[in-house]
Amino acid sequence: MVLDQILLNDWHVIARSVDIPPGTVHHKRLLGLDIVLWHNGDKVLAWQDVCPHRGASLSLGYVHNQTLICPYHGLTFNSDGKCVLVPANPDQSPPAQACVKTYQLQERYDLLWVCLGTPKQDIASFSEWNDPVYSKIFCGPYYYQSSPLRVLENFIDPAHFPILHSGLFAHASRPELTHYELESLPNGINFKCGLWELDFNSGNPKDAPLIFNTYDYRVLRPLVAYFKLGPGDNRLNIFYTVTPVNEDECVAQYWLMVNSARKAPASVYLDIQNQVASQDIAIVNSQQPRRLPLDLRAEIHLPGDRYSVAYRKWLKQQGVTFGTI
Repeated sequence: MVLDQILLNDWHVIARSVDIPPGTVHHKRLLGLDIVLWHNGDKVLAWQDVCPHRGASLSLGYVHNQTLICPYHGLTFNSDGKCVLVPANPDQSPPAQACVKTYQLQERYDLLWVCLGTPKQDIASFSEWNDPVYSKIFCGPYYYQSSPLRVLENFIDPAHFPILHSGLFAHASRPELTHYELESLPNGINFKCGLWELDFNSGNPKDAPLIFNTYDYRVLRPLVAYFKLGPGDNRLNIFYTVTPVNEDECVAQYWLMVNSARKAPASVYLDIQNQVASQDIAIVNSQQPRRLPLDLRAEIHLPGDRYSVAYRKWLKQQGVTFGTI
């Protein structure tokens, strides 16, 4: 049972739309609960992955005529989660309580979002999604054996960019971080910072000179964040999501939006993001404890940690407990 009402009542990415084609059944896990995703031919549905008869996993079943068939005794469930046929007793109406627990699901940004509780707000807004000047590059999924909150905190920690990712998009020769505004609000955190990075418009990014650039971050939900990088038309944006599988297991996936003014091909950006993710996974998986400490006395904090400190304070104010200690 999920006790964290903040995350229970929030929207979480559970899959890409293209990964759940019509007629397919998939097992997923979200907030420590087993979920079955299935496509009835018209839309994708998200249910608790338990048959109410004998508790078998419905994700082992199959789709037939827009119904989901339990693999154990063949109970047939319609798109509302109600049992409409018991093969052993086809002439009898199934008991009224033979229903599967269903969850709300929405498709947005070519992603499938599920809420296991009662949504308190809409899915986070990604304003550049329909802007034709951007090319869309999907990055991930990237699998972590760590708290989903640790992973989101890593995303909003620019101080590690020139060190861990030196030579990819920043460089250890210029690790200094410039701080601008930081605003923590009830509905999220906004901050802006500046650092030296490789000039992606100068040819091969890995051999490029360094230029000073600004990052404009927004933490939109406990597990959804966003940033804008670069001035004017030379923009690069990331809409970042973390799926909380368990308290110490999660999946990160995100859209990288590249303005047409940038010269490097999409393959270069994707290659860099895959390398960045590989380095992040190794480090974040090594962090102890795996769950994020919300007591600020549990770890040492440096000036460059001001954004992660604000994030931890905000999580505590929100009442987030899943994946924390």
